[in-house]
Amino acid sequence: MTDRLAALTDQLLSAAKAAGADAADAIAVDGTSVSIEVLKGALEHAERAEGVDLGLRVMIGQRQACVSASDISAATIATMAERAVAMAREAPEDPYIGQAQPGAFATDWDVAALEMADTAAEPSAEAMQAMALEAEAAALSVKGVDQVQGAGTTYSRRAMHLATSVGFAGGYARTGTSVSCVAISGTGAGMERDYDGDSRTFAADLRAPSDIGRTAGERAVERSGARKPPTGAYPVLYDERISGGLIGHMLGAINGAAIVRGSSWLRDALGERILPSWITVEELPHRARISGSRPFDGEGLATQARKIVDQGVLTGWTLDLATARQLGMESTANAARGTSSPPSPSVSNVSMTQGSKSRAELLSEMGTGLLITSMIGTSINPTTGDYSRGASGFWVENGEITYPVNECTVAGNLREMLLALTPANDARTHLSRVVPSLLVEGLTLAGA
Repeated sequence: MTDRLAALTDQLLSAAKAAGADAADAIAVDGTSVSIEVLKGALEHAERAEGVDLGLRVMIGQRQACVSASDISAATIATMAERAVAMAREAPEDPYIGQAQPGAFATDWDVAALEMADTAAEPSAEAMQAMALEAEAAALSVKGVDQVQGAGTTYSRRAMHLATSVGFAGGYARTGTSVSCVAISGTGAGMERDYDGDSRTFAADLRAPSDIGRTAGERAVERSGARKPPTGAYPVLYDERISGGLIGHMLGAINGAAIVRGSSWLRDALGERILPSWITVEELPHRARISGSRPFDGEGLATQARKIVDQGVLTGWTLDLATARQLGMESTANAARGTSSPPSPSVSNVSMTQGSKSRAELLSEMGTGLLITSMIGTSINPTTGDYSRGASGFWVENGEITYPVNECTVAGNLREMLLALTPANDARTHLSRVVPSLLVEGLTLAGA
């Protein structure tokens, strides 16, 4: 498969040169995805998709254009190159575009050590359906569950190859298998739902479907009788299931694309403390069996571990070549690339320092406040960091969960929230984003 994709990228580069491009890079992706959904003990939906997609970026001076196609014929490749060159001639000049210098490309990597692709055979549709049915049955067996909204299993395998006209060529494959279930308790206006799921690079690492279904059912039942919490200023504990989103807002604010636009609430924070002084956030792109791992980025640069936040201090931005040039910096090898667009900055695996206390201990310490297990909608000012989101979860009194809540809004300022957070010790280490439950003091709740 890799040889086939390498041959396609070579054809694209040759066609681009023949069409008049000064430089070019090409990507070929071979993907397979299977999705199985069940409902009421029977197959509800089955879908399979597979195919090869091609992407070509050409540069003429400081002008560029991207084209893509899903037809791999020689005629289509020639047409892609001709159209890309014609588009680039009409594109506005961009002084920051360009490929890396030949000596800067990744030259030595060990894909096998990263274990990015499952060596087992693709699961059969029958096996995937059985897993989904097992999850559904387990959810329905939980007392208080009235129905299952859906249970499903997915499988994907994706191989890619990237090549540039200045000498880089490399590729890899990755797989993923997941099982999920959504359960509902109650009826009518009293209906509440919750979910559980697991996704792994290697199917053998998945939790049992029965455990996933049972957990989804128990969570749905726990939410029965939800009501609005009181309005006021209270501490808020973000459950580990959704705490990664809070750190995700920080990662978005240090993305080079936001920094060069001047539209980031952290644009002036480089070298400043943005988290408590004992907390570090690292990017670790070489963790084995983790979905975000990769040996090189979308521009062929070698990925490497880096401390995004070191003992509370913001150390740098997330950069590709173009944003690095705009800021007068070096790329952090964070370019991500699709077939239809130029590279852009994106982080891979992220891990945050965990605390010494459990979620239960943080609940006890917070006294009275809100435990958030689910969030909906978002209203975040990208320039100021003002934050407001819909939330549901559980009200806590005297350190104990007392009743489920819904239809409330939590608000604050992200800069202040990050400085005031306390992490628990419950992060799941097999995730690409390893972030524990996070306690944040003094947020504003709008409820009853």
